[in-house]
Amino acid sequence: MLRAEPLYRIQLVLLASEAQDAALALARFGAFNPASGGSEALTQAPAVAYREAWLEAEARLAKLLAQCGDAGALALPSDAEAPSLADLEELNAWLKDVWTACRDCHEATARLDEARARLAALEDTLVRLERLDVDLGRLLRPDSLLAVRLGSLPAENMRRLNEALALSGHVLSRFDQSGDQVYAVIAGPRARHDEVRGLLAQAGWHELELPEELRTHPRAARDWLERAHRRVETQSGAQCEALDGLRGRFGPRLHEARQRLALARPLAEAARVGVRGQGGLAALTGWVPKRRLAALRAALDARFHGRCWLELREPGPRDLAAVPSLMRYPAWLAPFVPLVRSYGVPRYGEFDPALPFAIAWLLLFGAMFGDVGHGAVIALVAAGFARRLGRIAWVGVAAGAASMVFGMLYGSVFGYETLIEPLWLSPLHDPIRMLTLAVGFGVGFIVCTLLVNAWNKAAAGRAGEALFDSGGLAGLVLYLGAVGVVASLAGAADPVPQAAWLAAGGLAVVAVFKWTTTHATLGERLLVTAIEILETGIGLFSNTLSFMRVAAFSLNHVALALAVFTLADGLGAAGHWIAVVLGNIVIIGLEGAIVAIQAMRLMYYEGFSRFFNGDGTAFVPLRVVVNGER
Repeated sequence: MLRAEPLYRIQLVLLASEAQDAALALARFGAFNPASGGSEALTQAPAVAYREAWLEAEARLAKLLAQCGDAGALALPSDAEAPSLADLEELNAWLKDVWTACRDCHEATARLDEARARLAALEDTLVRLERLDVDLGRLLRPDSLLAVRLGSLPAENMRRLNEALALSGHVLSRFDQSGDQVYAVIAGPRARHDEVRGLLAQAGWHELELPEELRTHPRAARDWLERAHRRVETQSGAQCEALDGLRGRFGPRLHEARQRLALARPLAEAARVGVRGQGGLAALTGWVPKRRLAALRAALDARFHGRCWLELREPGPRDLAAVPSLMRYPAWLAPFVPLVRSYGVPRYGEFDPALPFAIAWLLLFGAMFGDVGHGAVIALVAAGFARRLGRIAWVGVAAGAASMVFGMLYGSVFGYETLIEPLWLSPLHDPIRMLTLAVGFGVGFIVCTLLVNAWNKAAAGRAGEALFDSGGLAGLVLYLGAVGVVASLAGAADPVPQAAWLAAGGLAVVAVFKWTTTHATLGERLLVTAIEILETGIGLFSNTLSFMRVAAFSLNHVALALAVFTLADGLGAAGHWIAVVLGNIVIIGLEGAIVAIQAMRLMYYEGFSRFFNGDGTAFVPLRVVVNGER
């Protein structure tokens, strides 16, 4: 659980004609992560054409299923075989023909949808024009001496525009209204038609576009519109019959095409990272968990009966950067994994911080937000939204439980510190002790990160950095000695000369290591070494002091509650309890979110940045995809 599962690199060599069956067998096996590479003697890429044919067929099938395919559940027989390249090409050609037939049907349906939309727009316009009850074709004749406009404007501008138009011999008449928009007709001498354009623009006038079909009497337009609706519905019925005919004609074989493409997917996906070959041979390369090797051999023997050759190899130091990480977590820890993965994926062989992250994050959250009542509310709300939030909801439940535990230790219930006796201490009454404990926790946390970093360096074959670098054991010695010196000066411990010698020894080792690993001129080496030492000391000191915020937020939690109670005490009985309830809601929502972020910040920047690279690759096994699920 603290490290990735041991993997072996395998190379499966077999006849190229059976490559698709081998990929399908590995996908059904469920623990094979394809990888690039393989034998240098295999220089060809025999699965490229297979992948291209699969991609083209898959794209066509997706379009067809959206149009006239089946949406039923897909079941793959356990003895079904993957299609060959020739089978895929034949299937692709058939899908192309089917798509041609379905495309014509689709385009006809789209044209009918456009006709419906246009008729609906005409209907909306006609409803307004029916109030005029005049022949619009005659009214809007371009050779008439009377110029007529149809449009809309804000109702508040109606009176002012009417007065302005009257001065130029025009008449404004309302015929409909929608909300604050008035629909009106303007009539006046055509000779003075252009004089009113500026007035209309200032009044917010919008010209009403009148289609040619409506340039007649509204009753005639209504008759035409009803005939057009009946015609479109008749065509739509015929189109539905044609579409049903296509479904009945192609549906069963489209279901079969789904099956065949699902069986072909494993080799197509494996070809993305590389399937090597030469002549009539093909090789699939990838990673398999060590514990599954025996099961893999049994599965391959049952499928190929000795017609393949399996090569196994443990990853060497040069392979570590390319090896994926396969992590297995218990159910109770899984909800915290996304919080770690948001920082990065552990490298193969690197320390996995999921477990210590979960423990430390809960401790920090509880210490900064310790309250029985507030924690209970957080836990209940998270549990209530479990279906919507998924597994992450249980992080909220665990955070609420941690808050309740520390609330009992602090003796705090919804900010009240007199309801229960604290089992440990009250932050408000012993702030110095809280600060001391917070810094002590930070010291222990940083010591752990330095130990983990040294372990990671040693596991990666960088023993020099693990022993002598500022992030290794020498840096740990320097840090412990410096902590001892500071504690002695602060009076927290008796003067310990050994602590000063310990710090000096660690500093000297780190300085020598930096000096010997820096390849530059004498002046540059002096400068680099001095800067590295100074940065190490400042970094460790500031990282330690960062944990003082744990005590600060625990005190802030109490201070916010006191502020709420002070405000409530100045109100009446009803106002008092309203202020208390609203104040606690604000504390839970606002401070709870801030504390959660601060706890995560401490984990990321004071912990992960010290030992966790987070640039690994997750183990993604090849699987058979059925109904969109792996």
